[in-house]
Amino acid sequence: MFKLLSKESNIFSIPVYIGFLLLVVIIFNILNFNTYEAIVAGITFLGIALAYFCFHTIALNYQTHLPLFLYTVFVFGLYPGHLDIGIAVALLTNSFLLLLLTSTNEDIRKKSYVLVGSIVALNFIFLPTTWPMALFVIIHVIATSEKIALNLFRFFLGIILIAFSYFSVMFFLRFTTWNPDYFPFGKMHFVMDYRNVLPLIPIALMLIYAVYDHFRNYNKKSPISRYKYTFLLVFSLAQLVTIILYMNKSYEYLLLLAFPSSIILSRMLRFLPKYWMQEVSLWLIIISLITFKAGTYFQLF
Repeated sequence: MFKLLSKESNIFSIPVYIGFLLLVVIIFNILNFNTYEAIVAGITFLGIALAYFCFHTIALNYQTHLPLFLYTVFVFGLYPGHLDIGIAVALLTNSFLLLLLTSTNEDIRKKSYVLVGSIVALNFIFLPTTWPMALFVIIHVIATSEKIALNLFRFFLGIILIAFSYFSVMFFLRFTTWNPDYFPFGKMHFVMDYRNVLPLIPIALMLIYAVYDHFRNYNKKSPISRYKYTFLLVFSLAQLVTIILYMNKSYEYLLLLAFPSSIILSRMLRFLPKYWMQEVSLWLIIISLITFKAGTYFQLF
């Protein structure tokens, strides 16, 4: 199976994967259909579908089927069938952020920081627990920009514009009191019961090994590959902070790591020295996600 997925993808590959995920979203929501769920499912699908195009922009997958397949399996295994609108919006905004920040056009990246700030602010409005994304963008600006102060100003300008618009609309609608529950700090709930996520331990161990292997062979990689992989790791770290601090038993938060995990694991599988290791690792990922899906869906744990 690994050899089959290692073949080069073509123009028809992404629509096939998107079509499959559309079918998954429809199946899981058809029995609980209402206007709100339809909107959330639509946003979720757009965010997931848009991520497929991020594989091309980040260009770390060698244009093979493997990361696309892994991402599809991750989404299938981690998608609970119904999402909070905050998670759905986070998936969509994360895809937009990745498309903008990994663009090969330097001019687009420089001029997009106002939009990036607006997206981060919008993300916070729908899901305040995603505040680490703002830190991720700030780190990215400092590490990659020649005009750090100017780009940070653009970023914060985007945040201010959305914040001003939001408070203006709320004031117009006569929502003039502040709900303290909206403030995410001080409401961290660390995961204390790990039984439900036990099936994902093999994947976690493989991710740790993949990161270790990356830094072990860091000097052998091209500067572009090092930059993009580091970008992906910092992005993953921002998602991981949100998951550790706020997930508790809301396992749909794990969807935030589906995209970076797919790339990291696909690269790890590609560089394993033996074919049998690649095949066994691939099936272990699939079985782990299916087991997790069965355990959470049927409440087996």
